[in-house]
Amino acid sequence: MTRQATSPIWHPFTQHALQPEMLPIVRGEGAYLYAADGRRIIDAIASWWVVTHGHCHPAIVQAIQAQAERLDQLIFAGHTHEPAEQVAAGLLELTPPGLAHVFFSDSGATSVEVALKMALGYFKNIGEPRTRIVVMQHSYHGDTIGAMSVGARGVFNAAYEPLLFDVSVVPFPAEGQEQATLDALAEICRRDRPAAFIVEPLVLGAGGMLIYPAAVLREMHRICQAFGVLFIADEVMTGWGRTGTLFACEQADVAPDIACYAKGLTGGALPLAVTLCNHAIFEAHCSIDRTRTFFHSSSYTANPIACAAASANLALWRRPEVRAQIAGVADAQERCLARFRYDERFSDLRRCGTITALDLHADEPGYLADVGPKLQAFFRTGNVLLRPLGHTIYVMPPYCVTSDDLDVIYAAIDEAVDHVL
Repeated sequence: MTRQATSPIWHPFTQHALQPEMLPIVRGEGAYLYAADGRRIIDAIASWWVVTHGHCHPAIVQAIQAQAERLDQLIFAGHTHEPAEQVAAGLLELTPPGLAHVFFSDSGATSVEVALKMALGYFKNIGEPRTRIVVMQHSYHGDTIGAMSVGARGVFNAAYEPLLFDVSVVPFPAEGQEQATLDALAEICRRDRPAAFIVEPLVLGAGGMLIYPAAVLREMHRICQAFGVLFIADEVMTGWGRTGTLFACEQADVAPDIACYAKGLTGGALPLAVTLCNHAIFEAHCSIDRTRTFFHSSSYTANPIACAAASANLALWRRPEVRAQIAGVADAQERCLARFRYDERFSDLRRCGTITALDLHADEPGYLADVGPKLQAFFRTGNVLLRPLGHTIYVMPPYCVTSDDLDVIYAAIDEAVDHVL
């Protein structure tokens, strides 16, 4: 028998039989969330990796308020509006060269669905029907059917296996095993002539904050180019400064054929996503033959208010001091992580840009490790929002986080692990 929750809401990634009560939050400001009971909570995971400059950033809030008074919603088929045009132009200024067209959607998963459909549509329309997709072991790209199909198979999607399509998988390029990954990718590209390879650049997020070198990313891109395989960079999480540069692909000097951006696109204020592609992919769909139309949309495609938030966010990224802030957070994260460098309770301490992660020695490793919910519950009592991925604890804060905040976060990790173990 389960305890009955007081609210009818079904929350995401939540087992209500074990966590029937949710914590009411009434306000957010900067790196903090404020609970209904008055507690101030440090948001150490940027509210599921979306908040970049801080909660309720004044410039973004002002843009949302102003746009809401002018135009709230518009059918984007056959129409356009200024905020969307500003976002598209701004993105093409900031993103890797070669990306030339912007397709709007509303979440990271849908941006991935769009990317996969673009890739398959491209090859169909040029008369070279390639249909296979290559993915990386431990990857995660979202929870819609196509996104689940190109992600790791396991507890997340076991019930939905009949709906998922088959893919080719290359091993994660763990330290010392990078060449095996590259050899596997080359062999699949040679043998199967796939349509596309989709990858999270530098960091695999939900797979456990697994980090691999930029040189491997660069070589994977080169292999795809050699075999005419479209390279899809899923930067939904890795974009917007998380890895130390605005986009992770910059560190490998990689210009993807297709790129997916979401989460921090609006600074974390509103849901919005984009899928960018090169001109050849767009051109393959551009024809007087209406059967070659790119058949995808959502009701809120390029919502004007969300686009206004994104435009304000792009303006912030043009300020040198904002990019400098990323380096400061990265340095502070490295300093804080060092306190556990020789701590036998942990292994595989790692950092990429503003992201840190470490694995707790646990009897049951993996996402369903019992230690995960216990740690999360303890962090809540200490007014720190951390949500471990099983036995993996990670910190990914908004960029306005202070050194004092980080000291509190890492002290909470130290105390929580002692308490749980």
